[in-house]
Amino acid sequence: MVPSHCIERRWGISDGGEVAMIDLGDAALIVPGGVALVRSELRNVLRDRYDDAVASINDPDLIDQ
Repeated sequence: MVPSHCIERRWGISDGGEVAMIDLGDAALIVPGGVALVRSELRNVLRDRYDDAVASINDPDLIDQ
């Protein structure tokens, strides 16, 4: 396990940097950068996956649907 002061220093939150805390039910996700950064990163991941999925469609009748 990594000491919390090492994590704080690495992610720039030791001096009061913003973090987002997301309750996953059986765990908590703590994300440096705050909610805006989390939303931005999720949009990027979802967009990339969507683009990959569309690119993998081999049926010309479905590709533009």
